[in-house]
Amino acid sequence: MGERVRAEELKAEGLRLFEEGLYEEAAQRFGQAQEQFVMEGNELEAAETLNNLGVVYRMMRRWESAQAALEEARLAFARLGDRSREAQVLGNLGGLLASQGEPLRAQEYLRQAADIFGELGEHQRQGETLMALGVQMWRSGDRRGGMAVYQAGLYTLEKPKPQQKAMRRLLSVVNRLMLGGA
Repeated sequence: MGERVRAEELKAEGLRLFEEGLYEEAAQRFGQAQEQFVMEGNELEAAETLNNLGVVYRMMRRWESAQAALEEARLAFARLGDRSREAQVLGNLGGLLASQGEPLRAQEYLRQAADIFGELGEHQRQGETLMALGVQMWRSGDRRGGMAVYQAGLYTLEKPKPQQKAMRRLLSVVNRLMLGGA
């Protein structure tokens, strides 16, 4: 039980440090927590901590380490049958690739993540992922497709933020004007 508490404490400390922008320290705590979870045989928490570590590495611009951690986490979640967390990691991989200037590869990962979230009925996450995908499509030159996917994501959100609600209203007006039904 003591190891379990220690691993959870290390993970919580890693999250706190990450939120404070202390990425090097957060990476150390996540690495320690991940080792503890592995020793306990807790594959799910070990994979979750690897995902966290991958995000920290991305923030530190340690691309290869980030990709390795995220890919390992994705494979673990797939093996464990945790589709929701697998989709989260796919989204993180998409974000990583976008950060590296690889929008087409990023789009593929984001598409996969959005599809899985949709299959699971996780509409908020699906909408957020579709919006991220739309942005990547826009940036890579597919303006019409990017806007359509972004808009689909915006309307998929279950709990839109105030600015997202405003964007919905604006798009509704634009669509009515473009279709001549004002």
